[in-house]
Amino acid sequence: MRTPCIDDYVRLVKDIPELGLNRNEIGVVRSTWFAPSIAYEVEFHPRGQQHQTRALLLAEQVCVEDGPLFQESRFSNSTSYQATLVG
Repeated sequence: MRTPCIDDYVRLVKDIPELGLNRNEIGVVRSTWFAPSIAYEVEFHPRGQQHQTRALLLAEQVCVEDGPLFQESRFSNSTSYQATLVG
């Protein structure tokens, strides 16, 4: 598993209830901190909330998402989505 870089999409490995963040939420790395240990400032947009949440997380709290973030099958029945892809 590679280490996160700025603008990488990462998946939260476990819940952080005090911030209202749940396991498997996707966030974007906004900065890297190097002291006293390496940490990542990650921006989340929790489902059902109108605001963003930023958290300072250690590498073991996130995993980098290298593949597609959404299942294409969710969009395969949408003609407007298919038209956007074609045109």
